[in-house]
Amino acid sequence: MSMTRDPDRLVLFTDAVVAIAITLLVLPLVDLVPEVRAEGGDAVSVVTDHWQEIFTFLLSFVVIANFWLGHHRLFEHVRAYNSAMIRLNLLWLLTIVVLPFPTEIIGAFPSNRFTAGFYTGTILALSICQSAIAWMIHGHKELENPDNPVSREGLVGSLILTGLTVVAFLLAAFVPGVNFYALLLLLLSPILMPIWRRTSAKV
Repeated sequence: MSMTRDPDRLVLFTDAVVAIAITLLVLPLVDLVPEVRAEGGDAVSVVTDHWQEIFTFLLSFVVIANFWLGHHRLFEHVRAYNSAMIRLNLLWLLTIVVLPFPTEIIGAFPSNRFTAGFYTGTILALSICQSAIAWMIHGHKELENPDNPVSREGLVGSLILTGLTVVAFLLAAFVPGVNFYALLLLLLSPILMPIWRRTSAKV
């Protein structure tokens, strides 16, 4: 049986890595200031001529923040962790750390199926990892806090979000013209949950 440990150390390490990743998002915007000044531009043009980079920064900030909040809520149900959870959590962190890379790409190049697919695919990998962690914790006596278990509704909500992200990735990567509009599908998650509740209540 694999040894289990108190989750506080894992949570603190995760929070530190997420903080670094979310900070890295703003560095390309900071670098714009001396570049624009060297080209003879003014302060206003830093914003008006680089709205795409600013938008992608805000988008990725929201993505990372939302997944971190979900991760934080998820670990409220954890009383211990084992080596398998460490590896899965490191994979989750890998997707977080990688996200600034496609963010920089979509800020620097025009939107097309490759840039949208690369970015959405990174979010998909992140969502899969988070759902896998929830699945691992749910019903696992060694890991789950018996006084605060992962609810079936919480697990289903995570899986629904991942399913929507799969569809968003397929649309963004393979359907011409959809691009980042595919991410709007993720807004359906809170709409689908009440439908699932009503359906499950009838069963």
